[in-house]
Amino acid sequence: MATNANPLLKKVYHENCPGCKQDRRNEAHPGIPYKEFFYIWAVTLCSALPISSLFPFLYFMIRDLHISKREEDIGFYAGFVGSAFMFGRALTSVFWGMVADRYGRKPVIVISIVSVIVFNTLFGLSTSYVMAITTRSLLGFLCGLLGPIKAYASEVCRREHQALGLSLVTTSRGIGLIVGPAIGGFLAQPAEKYPNIFSEDSLFGRFPYFLPCLCISLFAVGAFIACFWLPETLHMHKENSLGDGTVESLEASLIGSDLKRNDEETEGRELASSKSLIKNWPLISSIIVYCVFSLQDMAYSEIFSLWAVSNKSYGGLSFSSQDVGEVLAISGFSLLVYQLLLYPHFAKCLGPITSSRVAAVLSIPLLASYPFMAKLSGFTLSLIVNCASLLKNAFSVTIITGFNILQNNAVSQHQRGAANGISITAMSLFKAAAPAGGGALFSWAQRRQNASFLPGDRMVFFVLNIIGFVGLLLTFKPFLNQPSRKSTT
Repeated sequence: MATNANPLLKKVYHENCPGCKQDRRNEAHPGIPYKEFFYIWAVTLCSALPISSLFPFLYFMIRDLHISKREEDIGFYAGFVGSAFMFGRALTSVFWGMVADRYGRKPVIVISIVSVIVFNTLFGLSTSYVMAITTRSLLGFLCGLLGPIKAYASEVCRREHQALGLSLVTTSRGIGLIVGPAIGGFLAQPAEKYPNIFSEDSLFGRFPYFLPCLCISLFAVGAFIACFWLPETLHMHKENSLGDGTVESLEASLIGSDLKRNDEETEGRELASSKSLIKNWPLISSIIVYCVFSLQDMAYSEIFSLWAVSNKSYGGLSFSSQDVGEVLAISGFSLLVYQLLLYPHFAKCLGPITSSRVAAVLSIPLLASYPFMAKLSGFTLSLIVNCASLLKNAFSVTIITGFNILQNNAVSQHQRGAANGISITAMSLFKAAAPAGGGALFSWAQRRQNASFLPGDRMVFFVLNIIGFVGLLLTFKPFLNQPSRKSTT
């Protein structure tokens, strides 16, 4: 009896199904798929670079577009440009997740990369405030990559390597969010910074913010070419039970029907409990906490650049965009070392929730110290700002990575595309509000330098700490529930 039952336990692969071909390849090669993981890293980095690359030069870009009548109001207008990408992405994240679940991961990835090539380039050529907002909105509207790439990273490898694949997406994204602003800081206004190379009459002199956007778009072209080697992982099974009438196809159909019958009880329970992902509280609670910390992280990214380049008379550091780029470049390199060498040990010893709590607690005194850095100067200021930026970004990546792991563990594999779509939509809404709210808060703080309670930029970092403290409270029970083990399969 046991020998007769063995064929029924053997997995059936469908011909001409890309998902089955990938599963067969995973079964035959138990090692880590380094080539596919490298492509995932490059594609994720491509999608992350444009998100915050504008922050170091956004202050100067708004100034040059002459939309603001007063210097104190520049942050207010800059906030809406910073929010445009996230607002556009919030409108379409669920849609792109559904497209990826129906037509495949690869088409969505390709469309997203093409949108980066086109609209990120056009943003660098913006000659008006409306054009800047429009191109950023369209970039976010058509860039639905993050949700599908997370699902793809868990499907292109064997189950024991899925955590590594998801961690790779988060790591690449974290690096992109740091390296992107570094590129923007170094390469914006090249005619002013590098007059021996770029003249005022050249293309980059007439469009001072085009060079960083062009470099990111060229990297996107390389990622687009890499997509040709990305295998599709979505299962596409045609309904044809008898096939071509051969004994083999009939046997396969019978085995498939037996497997389907055997799986109906377990899958029926899963479908009954997952008709609506919003009823999955471990998923929803982790998404909510993830959104709170994403709000703080995005607001910090914009506020740090605005604060660093603003004049010391307003409580800033009087940095140039190149100075900000140097700080973020150092943070980006250090973050890569941290993610590869230190974070895996922290996550293994403490777990995703505890490591996130520790990072959230340590972020509070760190942010509270930022306003006092304006009293420093010279090498001391540079050293302190670099150390603070490195620590803050390391804490942020620790928190975001931990909650990405929780979200993917909260659902079964066939739901990850839709679940990540919901997560990206919610996160994008919060991140869309963050630059607008952060810019308005920064502009308001600039006008209250002599207030008796938290004058100037102290109010800005105090509000950031309040958001982080709320997120910390939400990491405890009964609000945050860890997913059950069976959800990870």
